[in-house]
Amino acid sequence: MRLDRWLVTLGVGSRSQVQKLIRQGAVTVNGLPVTDPSAACDTGAALTLHRQPLDGRLTRHVMLHKPAGLLTAARDKKQPTVMDLLPESYASIGCMPVGRLDKDTTGLLFLTTDGELNHRLLSPTRHVDKTYLAQVDGPLSEKEVAAFAEGLHLSDFDAKPALLEITGPASGRVTVQEGKFHQVKRMFSAVGREVTALHRESFGSLRLDPTLPEGQWRELTDEELRGLYADAQMEAP
Repeated sequence: MRLDRWLVTLGVGSRSQVQKLIRQGAVTVNGLPVTDPSAACDTGAALTLHRQPLDGRLTRHVMLHKPAGLLTAARDKKQPTVMDLLPESYASIGCMPVGRLDKDTTGLLFLTTDGELNHRLLSPTRHVDKTYLAQVDGPLSEKEVAAFAEGLHLSDFDAKPALLEITGPASGRVTVQEGKFHQVKRMFSAVGREVTALHRESFGSLRLDPTLPEGQWRELTDEELRGLYADAQMEAP
């Protein structure tokens, strides 16, 4: 691949910006300065910019603690998205959210460059658990627990049985295996309760790191990544 194109892919800058940097001698490839933007560059080459190493990995697996107010989307012309919290290079190499959280929902969001992993984790045949902590506008009882366990008829589909644990006077932890639009909120609405706050705690084997502040992100550990590949019934890289 051309060096300038590779640097654009990594999010260093626009085509004209990276060409200027290269011509100025700001870039080295495998320890040698390169001043020709059209020079061939192996994607595994060691790169530096202004003597600082550039991360040239094309694979990313990210845990994000989503705050309220952001869309779960790659881009939007009018509203901020979760991708605005990550370096531009992550979007450039195809790092995408796995599923989506509502704009006002907080908590765990997993993003990856592995399209097959993304697809398999969302497939209804995999039965991947998603666990949420919900605050509602009234008390919960064993009646609601039983209704969730039986499955609920909603306007356009039947929600499969789900686990509801009462965690407080007006809060509960719910685990579902589906991911329909507004599903958890609609399930509570079906039993006469409105969700006032919703926070995702886990997705499959991946749990939100309790030390990760809201609005921050980190790469997954090897153990966390192996767990997600196992959830998807795939061999980990």
